[in-house]
Amino acid sequence: MDNENPIKPSHPELASGRWYTLSLVEQLGHVGSEVSRAVRREDKKGPLYEKAVSRAFELLDMTLRDPRWRHRLKELVRAREVMADAILGGPLYGSRLCDLDRYFFYFALAARSHTSAKNLPQV
Repeated sequence: MDNENPIKPSHPELASGRWYTLSLVEQLGHVGSEVSRAVRREDKKGPLYEKAVSRAFELLDMTLRDPRWRHRLKELVRAREVMADAILGGPLYGSRLCDLDRYFFYFALAARSHTSAKNLPQV
């Protein structure tokens, strides 16, 4: 029997190792992109919503497996727990996807401004 994971990743390029070259801010910004997609589809709860939710969990799980963030596991696991709560309608914490969208937005913004600053010409 093969030991390979039978589930194909939604982000094969990232899953093949590129994910682990990104900063934590960039990783969480990508998670936020998927949360944002889920929020836009939340009212319909169809296949596009489910795929966005699945991709958000996939990216967050890859972040959890990144050995560089061992010392941040408690907060990363809590973010995953709150995201799961929001997907289930907020029974434990009253979490909502729109709140998570706002939370992750700032990571995307910070990652973007950091990337932009790296690409500025040196004076």
